Amino acid sequence: MRKFIIPLSAALLVTASQASFGDQIYKCKNAEGRLLYQKTPCVATAETLSSWTQTYKAPLSPSADAKSGSAPLLVKQHGSGHYFVDGAINGKALVFVIDTGASVVSLPSNEASAAGIACRKTALMETANGLTEACTAVIPELRFGHFLIKNAESMIVPNLGQPLLGMNILRHFKIAQDNGEMRISVP
Repeated sequence: MRKFIIPLSAALLVTASQASFGDQIYKCKNAEGRLLYQKTPCVATAETLSSWTQTYKAPLSPSADAKSGSAPLLVKQHGSGHYFVDGAINGKALVFVIDTGASVVSLPSNEASAAGIACRKTALMETANGLTEACTAVIPELRFGHFLIKNAESMIVPNLGQPLLGMNILRHFKIAQDNGEMRISVP
């Protein structure tokens, strides 16, 4: 069985909502093996690896952001200094910590199991507490705030206390932080 090491650190985030509108995002691999993330389907010379839908709930009173199709997600900083966001995996509600130091979405074993997410391959992860054995997984439907991601790559990590929303998802968004508030939007 092949093992690999993925860096992971911890931080936290919270907010809530439900989705009602979406744009499809495609993850493709070109002939050179380079990963591409785009809003159009993969071309014949590229392999489709996964895709997801970005969604948003329009505000009660339409704003410029709502009219352009992507309202930003606003998250207040917790007293601990972390940012938490309400979310769900496969319809099971949970609270993610927004962790720009985590390479990938990481789930505690009990949360993954409760949502029907199974291990694919074992892997060694380097965490703030040292190396730990974890496993790769795919989350068929991941929601955070008003965004919906389909087929999100993730790690199931034993002894992890809080689900982490990592950079494999966050890198597709514009993130700004100012005065105890984080704004996440579609670029």
